[in-house]
Amino acid sequence: METKKVGFGKIILYILTSILTFVAVVFLTVFIMISMICNGSSPAARKVFVSTILETGQLKFLASWYLNADEINSVVQGNSMEEFNQEVDAGLINIKVTPAAGTTDSEGKDIIREEITEMNGGAVVDGTNTSLPVEEQIGVDLGNGIRKVEIAGRTFFATMLIIEDPSRVQLACVYPWQDQGEDLDVIVKKAGAVAGINGGLYVSSNNSGGKPIGVVVCNGEILMNSPQATRGLVLIGMTNDNILTIDDISQMTPADVTELVKTKGIRDACCFQEEANDKNNHFVQLMINGKERELNGMGSGLNPRTAIGQRADGSIILLVTDGRGTAGHLGASASDLISIMNEYGAVNAANLDGGSSSSMYCNNEYLMTSVTFYYANGSWRLPLAFVVK
Repeated sequence: METKKVGFGKIILYILTSILTFVAVVFLTVFIMISMICNGSSPAARKVFVSTILETGQLKFLASWYLNADEINSVVQGNSMEEFNQEVDAGLINIKVTPAAGTTDSEGKDIIREEITEMNGGAVVDGTNTSLPVEEQIGVDLGNGIRKVEIAGRTFFATMLIIEDPSRVQLACVYPWQDQGEDLDVIVKKAGAVAGINGGLYVSSNNSGGKPIGVVVCNGEILMNSPQATRGLVLIGMTNDNILTIDDISQMTPADVTELVKTKGIRDACCFQEEANDKNNHFVQLMINGKERELNGMGSGLNPRTAIGQRADGSIILLVTDGRGTAGHLGASASDLISIMNEYGAVNAANLDGGSSSSMYCNNEYLMTSVTFYYANGSWRLPLAFVVK
């Protein structure tokens, strides 16, 4: 019996046909699922989907496939945040760098133990006392004045670093600006730092990440001064007095920014965007002077997040969450960030650039990596980062 030979070209054709069929089925399935979410009987699901997708860099267009501009804007306004432009009151921050655990005074008493005992009205304290400050109860002491806390939320996983000495938190920049930025670990190491998180808004075409947007201040020097580069810019950073500052610069001129930096003594800062409409959904201020921002619904969609806060004792909180399917998690909302910052004692807190940019590096390893599959072992290329020296 003669065996018929199948040509190589036909094999390739079979493979390509199978792949295309699979892709078409997946695309159709996703299209139908999203259509059911947007046009189904669950307003809550539609609200989360639209709010989430408008926070992405490349997928905003999906919302307009299923809803018109008025419908999208209605969802955004129904899951948004109230305006919140209070000035940070530096007087509410009393910086106190806690001595390392085990440090004793001239009489041989453990300073940490004595201070905590005093805080608790003279009660004897031990490692299981629930009246201890929360960062003393849970988390891991990484040494060098840094404590790590892991947080498992309903729709996200987060890692928090608590930095006792706020003077150690600075902005590191890939400057002069170039076509491509650098991975977070590279930025941290070049700055001579031990930890870092991604910072503010930047041009992210093809993951180039080489140029920030808005205003950038490094070590007291203004490296970029374009407060009108895009709508709703807010400046987030540290002053010479090591106070976290959060300033709305959306109506400022470059001259105004120069005066602001000089007057407030801003040493390190970058920008993120406060803008919510049918094409965008970004937010910055979370807490100011101990007051939480008022929300409509969750205040946002669910996405990977990066945030920074400061406690009354001056300690800086660096927070990064996952999302977009990583470990089955959708991400964190504005409400989630505010709840975490409040729980851990933040007086002032701000949202930074999130999504695929969100990442955290500490002690020579990534604690949180980008949710983008291709960069799942590291970070996107970035022009700047908040680092811990």
